[in-house]
Amino acid sequence: MFDLRTTRQELNQELKDILAYWQKYGPDPIEGYYGQVDYQNVPKTDAAKGIVLNSRIVWTFAAAARHTQHDEYLPYAERAYNYIDKHFRDKEHGGVYWSVDSKGGPLQTFKQQYGQAFAIYGLSEYYRASKHQPALDFAKEIYSLMVKHAYDPKRGGFYECLTRDWSDMADDYVISKKDNQESKTMNTHLHILEAFTNLYRAWPDKGLHQQIRGLIDDFTKYIVDPKTYRMNLFMDDDWKVRKTAISYGHDIEASWLLVESAEALHDEALVKKIKALSVKMARAAATGLDADGGMNYEYDSKENHRNRERSWWVMAEAMVGFMNAYQLTKEQQFLDKSLKTWEFIKAYLLDKKNGEWYSGVDENRRILGNTKISMWKCPYHNGRACMEMIDRLG
Repeated sequence: MFDLRTTRQELNQELKDILAYWQKYGPDPIEGYYGQVDYQNVPKTDAAKGIVLNSRIVWTFAAAARHTQHDEYLPYAERAYNYIDKHFRDKEHGGVYWSVDSKGGPLQTFKQQYGQAFAIYGLSEYYRASKHQPALDFAKEIYSLMVKHAYDPKRGGFYECLTRDWSDMADDYVISKKDNQESKTMNTHLHILEAFTNLYRAWPDKGLHQQIRGLIDDFTKYIVDPKTYRMNLFMDDDWKVRKTAISYGHDIEASWLLVESAEALHDEALVKKIKALSVKMARAAATGLDADGGMNYEYDSKENHRNRERSWWVMAEAMVGFMNAYQLTKEQQFLDKSLKTWEFIKAYLLDKKNGEWYSGVDENRRILGNTKISMWKCPYHNGRACMEMIDRLG
């Protein structure tokens, strides 16, 4: 049904196209990158700029430089790195701000761990590609502050968000709600694990090794439900579930990221355990797939409501997650699911006129959203998916 060689060539070309889009439409001529660009590729010049977007740009171009061995991509990573170092870095209290205004002035200065994690992810990848020591030192500094101030030594895991000086729980949660006592979230822990794993590749520190092991344990004990193999989304200090739903995209994304982290620790028993868990998570996530290859966004069992948006990032992660499950099981159904998501992406998410991917489509495949670049719309999910698939199909 599928020609794997042709698929790999298509993904190789798509990676080039994604990078070319960001090279052309992303850079702000003053410095750094625009905070927002619409579907017509028109920038909103006064849009705020986020640490998540900028860190993901650093990661994507640095990873692409390593993956393709083309030096042309490194200056684009360097451009985002320099902007983070100059404008997002909190020179007084350490760490990075959540956002800055269009001129680079501090806007939201609280220490959201999701943002700190993505800074580490981007900085460590930039070091791996460039060997620029200050980038690694910056990443290690953020890591140390996270462990010192946001880590819960008693119950494990990391508190969601602290004030600018790292002293108290901040009021300005981005992902969860303070008044619901949602102080630990699946999403933040997933990306802390991803970031710490990438930092460990550049800096194999014993304490960092223990942190990664602890985070994997948090997933197996508290975050992944042992009955359903779906993840709990929002928890309190004691890991008691405060609110949850089925997030199909996060479930399939975590299924392969957990394996990647376990493999980085070179513990055979742990890898075996996590691979078995990964396959069960992929089977559970597959219930979110429709026959056309589109993956639903979320299902709220309490409200009996299914969000049938096919988001760009969910589709990208589904492609990789089901390929990972195929590699672990050699079950044809997983390969078919992975490649069918790529067929869906090609048919409905690629903007063949203006470049890049749409934010998503609804269940009737009508285009949703109007931003190609934003605080959250970035080149990392789809760029990374292409790189992962090229490697795995190789």
